[in-house]
Amino acid sequence: MHGQHPGSRASLRSAAPPRRHDVIILGSGIAGSTLGAILAKQGVSVLLLDGGTHPRFAVGESTTLYTLKVFRLLARRYGVPELESLTSYEGIHDDIAPTSGTKRHFGFIRHEEGKEPDPAEFLQFSPPSKALQTGHLFRQDTDAYLFHAAVRYGCDVRQAFHVEDVELAGDHVAVIGKGGERHEGRYLVDASGFRSPLAGQLGLRKAPGALKHHSRSMFTHMLGVRPTDECLRVGPEDAPPIPWVEGTMHHLFDRGWFWSIPFNNAPGSKNPLVSVGLTLDERMYPKDEAVTPEEEFRSFAARFPAVERLFADARTVRPWVSAGRIQYASDKTVGHRWCLMSHAAGFIDPLYSRGLTNTGEVVNSLAWRLLDALAEDDFDEERFRYVDELQQGLIRYNDELVNCSFISFQDHSLWNAVYRIWCAAEVPINLRFDRFTERFAASGDDGVLRAMEQAAHPGLPVPGSEGYKALFDEMVRVCEAVDRGERTAADAGGELLGTVVKTPVVLDHLGLRDPGRRFVYPMPDDLRRMANWLRHEGPEELSYLVNGVDVHGAPLTGQTDDEMALPH
Repeated sequence: MHGQHPGSRASLRSAAPPRRHDVIILGSGIAGSTLGAILAKQGVSVLLLDGGTHPRFAVGESTTLYTLKVFRLLARRYGVPELESLTSYEGIHDDIAPTSGTKRHFGFIRHEEGKEPDPAEFLQFSPPSKALQTGHLFRQDTDAYLFHAAVRYGCDVRQAFHVEDVELAGDHVAVIGKGGERHEGRYLVDASGFRSPLAGQLGLRKAPGALKHHSRSMFTHMLGVRPTDECLRVGPEDAPPIPWVEGTMHHLFDRGWFWSIPFNNAPGSKNPLVSVGLTLDERMYPKDEAVTPEEEFRSFAARFPAVERLFADARTVRPWVSAGRIQYASDKTVGHRWCLMSHAAGFIDPLYSRGLTNTGEVVNSLAWRLLDALAEDDFDEERFRYVDELQQGLIRYNDELVNCSFISFQDHSLWNAVYRIWCAAEVPINLRFDRFTERFAASGDDGVLRAMEQAAHPGLPVPGSEGYKALFDEMVRVCEAVDRGERTAADAGGELLGTVVKTPVVLDHLGLRDPGRRFVYPMPDDLRRMANWLRHEGPEELSYLVNGVDVHGAPLTGQTDDEMALPH
């Protein structure tokens, strides 16, 4: 059964008495509902427990191209087509609701107090895509849609269920609610988020000093937020190839950033709202308990003229959420008969929209292992070890990336270098994913996808690349020297940009090695030249992205509709 496609797996539904399930999942957000739907579709008896109800407010609305590829793979790997609805604007509009927005780029504008932003410092990145379209998910609708899909596939549900105790035994798990209501199962997945009952009961949270990045946050939804394009006092020569309003906007300042994520930026959307938030280093900007989140938000916006114009006419439509330091992690995320998944395991910062991507990756690594464990009635912690390695890596590398980014926001040259190192991962990681999914599409062998996990650095943006790992580590070294006051940000930025320019894993054909190229928008000819270079001159560790064999030398055959498939 080891290499068998999970979709052909025999029914695993437990014949246990009522209130005993194969798997109990705490939390019915995107993580819990996605895993629940996958397991139930394979015949597993699943109980979804949640302290809240659907529909409900949630942030984490911005997707990436890799997010969509992971969810499309989950849909096809496990026969849950509802997951594929999230991978295009049309799918969301037609299958879920006309309430989400489109996302055609990541936009970054750096601000200094009292000044108009310098257009020479504008940055925009748009990953090449033919079929999938990233978007801004109106989470109350998308989460409810996936929750309902999980129920349709057979998940039992208890909403408004408050966990009082968790019992972990050698031969079962149990969750106890108010009044002694008890539910038993064979395995427990906690996908409930920061307030994880399992993490609390087992004392799994790492000490605050274990993480490098520091930020607190406040966020809400607003009406009347102006498009960034209307708020910038620049000429047409400084306009990006894609209007700012058609993407996720990051307005950066020293040790902080505002986000603007519109749901109203596509012709078919009937949602007038915009997700807005402010994330900032709580050490530099301690929270003033005497002011409301709205007052604090507008006070910070007023420091930056263009940002102030952005929100001048905006009105809040729901209560603000304001939190102290939002970083947390766990000493371990798997154990005998249990797993902390996604945001129950840890979280760093919404910068770079990693939340949904991380969720999809973790579900992809956990689901097949859990199906095998249920079939074999073997829940030994060792078989889930990779899930822990992946989650620890995702937290570690995202922590270092975001920490370097916050350090760099004080100076454009340093930020420009960090930005390009982040961008440098986006095309290789998507191409790597495409090569494995092509083989899976051609063979139907689930073992191909299991082999994709074999990489030296799980959680690194390019997990199999030693060259990228060296570049990433150099970024961390340089930025942390600035943070310690050992060198200036401008000096460090010049050095790090020099490293970026001469590093082969930074694909020159995308314009990333040109520090003056503000807008990265690869065209078909750019990709053709890049493919030819990778095939004949590029670093050997990246040649498998285009050369017909994977990194292990196995042949890559088959055709897919993957939008980053390169011309030969």
